[in-house]
Amino acid sequence: MSSLSSSSTFDEIEASYYDNMSYEEDSSVSKALAFETACRATIRALPEKASIGGRQAGTEIEHRVALLQQEIADSKAWRASQAAVTAGGAGVIFGDFTNFRD
Repeated sequence: MSSLSSSSTFDEIEASYYDNMSYEEDSSVSKALAFETACRATIRALPEKASIGGRQAGTEIEHRVALLQQEIADSKAWRASQAAVTAGGAGVIFGDFTNFRD
């Protein structure tokens, strides 16, 4: 079960993002899943663009949704590669010549 829920604060979402971004280094599929959840929650929690004080005198910030979407895709691809490894995917195949000359 995910540590994030509909009542999670942005600080909790951010902490989950940073705690789980090392999924590949730690070889952890569960961390990859939690990282994807944190990316999705970040996309939902932050506006794509925001400004404070108006365009002329204020500050404008842009949230890079495409980057988070790419991180989700990268995590999914990594998980798929791990599934192939653990399921004996593209491993070594040995030929069987038991009845070769019969």
